[in-house]
Amino acid sequence: MTTHPTLPNDPGSGGDPVVLVIDDDMAIRETLTSLFRSVGLRVKTFGSAPELLQSQLPNAPSCLVLDIRLPRISGLDFQMDLDKAGIRIPIIFMTGHGDIPMSVQAMKAGAVDFLTKPLRPQEMIHAVTRALAADQKRRAAEKIVSDLRSLYESLTPREREVLALAAAGIMNKLIAEELGISEVTVKVHRSNVMRKMRTRSLADLARIADTLGIRPVTLKRI
Repeated sequence: MTTHPTLPNDPGSGGDPVVLVIDDDMAIRETLTSLFRSVGLRVKTFGSAPELLQSQLPNAPSCLVLDIRLPRISGLDFQMDLDKAGIRIPIIFMTGHGDIPMSVQAMKAGAVDFLTKPLRPQEMIHAVTRALAADQKRRAAEKIVSDLRSLYESLTPREREVLALAAAGIMNKLIAEELGISEVTVKVHRSNVMRKMRTRSLADLARIADTLGIRPVTLKRI
């Protein structure tokens, strides 16, 4: 039975991009380390997947350069384990024994690229650059959602009800009837919602609700 990885973030790693390399061939690890450092990238290398699991996932844009044939667990199996654990780090596969079915399986599972050995330096740099850009974009999007979630959690239960109704385009009068409160009270709650969510327009509030997965509601009272 395979144990799913639970890599913690490394709080002290800063924001500079990091390339993680897993290959049981020390010569490959050293070659890639020199290559990535030559273009100003930080590198962490590992001889096997378990070694990476004993480390910490950098709290920075990252990608994983992964040999498809590893001791104890294959690169493809490790890719699936990372996905099951919710770790979305972009993966670049490398292999000296690859074939079309393996490549297709890796790409369908979300790999950024599939490179064959002997590796071409410029091809590897290009793949890593794309992978790091993708991870940076993902992290930025996740931070936006996290920040919005924090703002949403600052709302009272009643304000959350008003947000859901207002974001669905429902008028204050109908919101008041739905919640059994006065229209003046609805306006107060709505003002508080806009202030706490740091938005001034109903359109922005609707987009926030959509981002947070707050679905439009159906009025019980018409």
